[in-house]
Amino acid sequence: MTLYPDIGSQRNRQIVADLLTLSLIVLFIWVGMRMHDLVADLAVLATGIHQTGANLQDGFNSVAGSVSRIPVVGDPLASAFQSAGQTSGGNIANLGQAGEDAVNLLARAVGITVAMLPILVLLVAVLPRRIRGIREMTAARKITGLVANDAEHAKLLAMRAAFGLPFRELLQYTDDPFADLAAGRYDALARAALADVGLRPK
Repeated sequence: MTLYPDIGSQRNRQIVADLLTLSLIVLFIWVGMRMHDLVADLAVLATGIHQTGANLQDGFNSVAGSVSRIPVVGDPLASAFQSAGQTSGGNIANLGQAGEDAVNLLARAVGITVAMLPILVLLVAVLPRRIRGIREMTAARKITGLVANDAEHAKLLAMRAAFGLPFRELLQYTDDPFADLAAGRYDALARAALADVGLRPK
């Protein structure tokens, strides 16, 4: 598998593009984590409500423990205080806990969405072309391995370049591609065909 072109300028551009893609993925993950933390900070209100309810319930339970020692009426009074603590403080604590859970769930959803949505868009834009380039380079390397020693291969590559590449690319290698082809001068055109997929002749 050929991951990077042989030609220095193309290889450098591809390395920079890959590093930029990785950097953007890391950046999007960091932004998603920051958004998670910012939303999760809103849970402090629910945490306060939960703590207040728990403290209120503990207060009623403490009073119930104290009055339970009173003869005759201690147990009914303790039960009443415990029931009041559960009804007031317990419900408030449960409400606060539900709020904490909802905020934490929202924070996770926001963090994942903020990170994954741009990452998916980036990968859809970059990955298919990158995979296609790797496959093309790998296939071309297999097909053109004997170019330097095989005139027929060089001729076919030259024809592919002359008839398939844009003129602006051909003129980087030869001033008259069709005259070269007609005269059997295949080297420049073969180099152009290979350079189109980032390879050099062997």
